[in-house]
Amino acid sequence: MKILILGGDGYLGWPTAMHLSARGHDVACVDNYLRRNLCSNEDGDPLFPTPRLPERASIWKSVSGKDVQVFIGDLTQWDFVSEVFRAFTPDAIVHYAEQPSAPYSMLSRRAASLTLANNLQTTANCVFAVREFCPQAQIVKLGTMGEYGTPNIDIEEGWLDVEHKGRRQRFLYPRQASSLYHTTKIMDTDMLWFYVRTWGLAVTDLMQGPVYGITTQESGSDERLMPFFNYDELFGTVLNRFLVQAVAGVPLTVYGSGKQIRGYLNIIDTVNCVRLALEKPAGPGELRVFNQLTETFDVLTLADMVQKAGNAMNLDVRVQHIPNPRKEAEEHYYNPAYTGLADLGLKPTLLTDEILRSMLQLVLKHKASIRPQSIFRGVKWA
Repeated sequence: MKILILGGDGYLGWPTAMHLSARGHDVACVDNYLRRNLCSNEDGDPLFPTPRLPERASIWKSVSGKDVQVFIGDLTQWDFVSEVFRAFTPDAIVHYAEQPSAPYSMLSRRAASLTLANNLQTTANCVFAVREFCPQAQIVKLGTMGEYGTPNIDIEEGWLDVEHKGRRQRFLYPRQASSLYHTTKIMDTDMLWFYVRTWGLAVTDLMQGPVYGITTQESGSDERLMPFFNYDELFGTVLNRFLVQAVAGVPLTVYGSGKQIRGYLNIIDTVNCVRLALEKPAGPGELRVFNQLTETFDVLTLADMVQKAGNAMNLDVRVQHIPNPRKEAEEHYYNPAYTGLADLGLKPTLLTDEILRSMLQLVLKHKASIRPQSIFRGVKWA
């Protein structure tokens, strides 16, 4: 297929581009370096240098013999979007192109406004471009399990059958977001569902849990091909942050009780999930929803696992509970269904001591680059 990746420079976007390219798809990436620029502005640069997209594409060509086309520009601007879709008319679109951080969205009014404007306009422009230039193309959008919140009932895969006063109806599962970022993801889902019903689009919405990991099969031993790996509070996911804190000798910052349960997955599984959704697509007029996770942990369990693995490597890993800066339930019921992607063929990469040690060893190589002062910012929800 011809696959257009929106947000191809990000933590997930570039590994997805290589993964799809390696399997014979014709891939193009679009990005305006929003994440890079925000990280730089907020003093949260990644653990190791990451080349910009044209250089990454060139390196990938040298090691794989395969081309990844690159477009640099702002997807909130329709003139640029139409230019890209005319130059590379895709069979499918992978939509990562959003401000991806819940803490950043809660940082200030300015950050909130940027999150709203960027995320919603980019999704709208993606929909309008598919309608105008490639109406048969499937959209695979990265949502988040954070859309659901922590309801006191089982979380189904996107839909809920309701019986009320003797009548039945199937609804999108109720959402109750935990940040403004997650709220924009709910708005994305609602917008896509509207245009699925109105224009007959084919959409797969992947409700993804927090991702961890540094390498994929395609990055190999060339660190220039590894993802944009953040470890700060704004843009680093929790397990990635803990790994760097362990190496830096900074106590692992557990919010509140640490009993918050979420669904996690390795970055290797992320790229496989996206590929499976593309190669086994939704049909016209279908909004298909998968919960994209492979196992659940509470935060304290993750911290204990990192502490155990780090101490076995002679690191002095400590765990510190701090007042929770977020507005969230710390002890709650959490039972999400996640069978859809397994039914498509996903073979999960589960979190083991071996995987934790391998990630810690890679972080140790870059210990001198860690800036402990950039890890914790104390961004408060309320």
